[in-house]
Amino acid sequence: MITIALPKGALLKDSIKILQNIGWDFSVFLDKSNRQLQKVESTQTARALLVRAQDVPVYVEYGQAQLGIVGYDVLREKQPQVANLSDLQFGYCRMSVAVPATSSYKRSLELPPHGRVASKFVNCAKEHFESIDLPVEIVPLSGSVELGPITGMSEAIVDLVSTGRTLKDNGLIEIDVLYESSARLIAHPLSYRLNRDNLSDWVDKIGSQI
Repeated sequence: MITIALPKGALLKDSIKILQNIGWDFSVFLDKSNRQLQKVESTQTARALLVRAQDVPVYVEYGQAQLGIVGYDVLREKQPQVANLSDLQFGYCRMSVAVPATSSYKRSLELPPHGRVASKFVNCAKEHFESIDLPVEIVPLSGSVELGPITGMSEAIVDLVSTGRTLKDNGLIEIDVLYESSARLIAHPLSYRLNRDNLSDWVDKIGSQI
């Protein structure tokens, strides 16, 4: 039996839809009254684990799941030892640098040296500013990073942007895009290489739905 780790949150609905198309029905996870965190589908060929998006690659890397669906942003931030198999072409967003709309900054390079940048994506932010050789202090936040510039704690933020509505509502604008993100199908490298439980066949079936 194949175990697949599914992400709670924005990617879940489309993840379940693409799996339904190949005969794996985990729609019970969309029921808000459901408290199950794992589900074996009716044909007994697959089991799903419902986990936080940031934990999907952890379950796959450690072999508790052979497959997983997760945003590219999580892979870039965590850099897990997993096989990144395919772009599932949903969950599009981008990792951006944003500043107050009232500021004079138009590019990352214009931010003050040794200034502060708030982010949940500490490694991605650090990588970006190192790539442009601008020393900054990365302030790690786990909640609403938009409050960083609003409160004056930071000059800028690095965060995921989808529609841009949250930035606009909080008086922020994008000045640089680090990379674009979408949902990715990942696999445990050894399981995929050994083709346990005909894993490659199921991967091909998922790929045919893209």
